[in-house]
Amino acid sequence: MLVFAKIKSVQQKIKSLKKGTSVGFVPTMGALHKGHLSLIEQAKRENDIVVVSIFVNPTQFNKKEDLVNYPKTIDSDLSLLKSVYCDLVFTPTAEEIYSNNIQSQLFNFDGLEHQMEGKFRDGHFDGVGTIVKRLFEIVTPHKAYFGEKDFQQLQIIKKMVQKNQIPVKVIGCDIFRENDGLAMSSRNERLTKEHRNAAPFIYKTLKQAKIEFGTKSALEIVDWVENEFKNQPLLELEYFEIADEETLQPIKNKNSAKNRAFIAVFAGKIRLIDNISL
Repeated sequence: MLVFAKIKSVQQKIKSLKKGTSVGFVPTMGALHKGHLSLIEQAKRENDIVVVSIFVNPTQFNKKEDLVNYPKTIDSDLSLLKSVYCDLVFTPTAEEIYSNNIQSQLFNFDGLEHQMEGKFRDGHFDGVGTIVKRLFEIVTPHKAYFGEKDFQQLQIIKKMVQKNQIPVKVIGCDIFRENDGLAMSSRNERLTKEHRNAAPFIYKTLKQAKIEFGTKSALEIVDWVENEFKNQPLLELEYFEIADEETLQPIKNKNSAKNRAFIAVFAGKIRLIDNISL
């Protein structure tokens, strides 16, 4: 496994390996867990070479404290990547990526950015678009892999690729869960014991909402979920929405489109998100 911190070095190596081979890419912010490894394993199955980036992107954090507190575990990350036979790892600094101009580009994602997460994290998706576009330009992969836990982000990246005509296929991968159903996230490690024990209620509620969707309207289910969380003193519901998967627009009643339920919850100071296909 080769590790590069400089853009020029990783580009030269990828170029030398790329002749006649397919390149799969998994962008991460480190603090790797089994969910990340599942993306890498899928990329390994579908490509000749797999590149993983580890970069904590400053432009997608709304709060400076979240950037400061984001776990940085580069040694254990590299050990994990070696264990799943990753080929190349790219570990740039912010200066290397942004050249002393750490700010986001402004994007138009056709309104996808204004739904759900966009209502609570101003400018977040401009930061995501900026770094993913930059990494695609550096790595030039054939396929890129993202977890569906961040489903809105996945749709936004697909939109960016389409609008900028970037020659990469963006692939969404199933949410990887703990045994009790909690969606795997680097943030889970920061939960207190009490909040960790309470957190599986999030997925339990999503599963029940999926059942209820068979007989009730979207608005009735939203009301039901909001009431359920009123009885959970350790969990604070930020939002629950049922939306069209393509447009991310909230729906009121069932329609012929594919729909998905989205949720964001605070467990103490830790914000957890999840979703489920309906």
